[in-house]
Amino acid sequence: MSVSIAEVMARAPVIPVLVIQDVRHAVPVAEALVAGGLTVLEVTMRTPAALDVIAAMRVVPGVLVGAGTVLNARDLAAAQRSGAEFIVAPGLTEGLAVAARDAGLPFLPGVANAGDIMRGLDLGLDHFKFFPAEAAGGLRALKALAAPFGKVRFCPTGGITEQSAPEWLAHPSVLCVGGSWLVPPGEPDLAAVRARARAASTYER
Repeated sequence: MSVSIAEVMARAPVIPVLVIQDVRHAVPVAEALVAGGLTVLEVTMRTPAALDVIAAMRVVPGVLVGAGTVLNARDLAAAQRSGAEFIVAPGLTEGLAVAARDAGLPFLPGVANAGDIMRGLDLGLDHFKFFPAEAAGGLRALKALAAPFGKVRFCPTGGITEQSAPEWLAHPSVLCVGGSWLVPPGEPDLAAVRARARAASTYER
């Protein structure tokens, strides 16, 4: 069943941002995150294994798997063939927005300034990834951007930490945050992943 990007963002306070090098880790990592209460996963298309990881994770009950670092319509098509259920991009282009709409995929494009947001609104979008969140000015910048765009909602990503996430989530324009701290690079410690997910799933928003 198709869901909207608003519904995707509302499922959990934190969307794990995953850079997975080995497809063998896909199912165990997804199971650990879901067991901890995080059911929306973003698999970044930064590794040769990413498409296989998306396909593998789709078998885990209760999970919603999306593709991140989608740069163009070709990436989007490849992600959709692998089973991606939503698309996340580091920026916003009309071509990608149109491709996502035509594909019927929920789309979360990256924005960093007012011009980006206005272009997105012109394309019928009002949910955005604020990226790179800390490098683009942090929570102070987001508050300034949110003020003239009252109906816009954000998923700040980039530099968000376990410690800073609750402060971001306290802002009314923030529906969720993207978090890479949940699954650090290397061989995954599944017990630690579950524990971090369990803590993140309890954040208030």
